[in-house]
Amino acid sequence: MELKISSRSQDGVAVVTVGGEVDLYTAPQLRNELVGALEEGARRLVVDMSRTEFCDSTGISVLLSAMKRSRDKGGDLEIAAPKPAVMKVLEVTGLDEVFTIHPDLEALPVAAGTGDTR
Repeated sequence: MELKISSRSQDGVAVVTVGGEVDLYTAPQLRNELVGALEEGARRLVVDMSRTEFCDSTGISVLLSAMKRSRDKGGDLEIAAPKPAVMKVLEVTGLDEVFTIHPDLEALPVAAGTGDTR
């Protein structure tokens, strides 16, 4: 399955919507998008995973790396609306305690300035 990524930024917040599967072959696309958002001035990254069917360890590594880069700039990386399969990977690895995870898009703080990501 191919990976579909879209993103938009506003007021230092980049919302990156990820659809499909994040694996060894597609993770570089996600990394490029996240790094690009940070290079364009975003400090806070919100990764909308409501359309992500699968995420392997390579994808998790990309998310961790982007979180570190974001925190180095005084920001953070948050995950929004992960599907059960993705949430299970985060729970099994203990990363559900590392990432800020919003159960759905509506749970994002209003102060984020992200608006509607659909």
